[in-house]
Amino acid sequence: MDNTEIINILIEEIRETVPELEGQPISASDSMVDLGVNSIERSEVILAAMERLDLKIPMVQMHGPKNIQELADLLLVKSAG
Repeated sequence: MDNTEIINILIEEIRETVPELEGQPISASDSMVDLGVNSIERSEVILAAMERLDLKIPMVQMHGPKNIQELADLLLVKSAG
């Protein structure tokens, strides 16, 4: 699994969780907050992505990333162990 694959998973989960964003361009530099994804939806996106990546990480460790790229970087580091 590489960073690009994780970014794609995150974007797919954002679109699944927030159907209103279907058709809207989403890039790695976008913030979920700026896209209009609320806090509950953000948690759902992160949990769904972690499930797809077979990761078990406390949600408290998922705070901090400012955009999709930073979140993908964090998930990549956590997946490496």
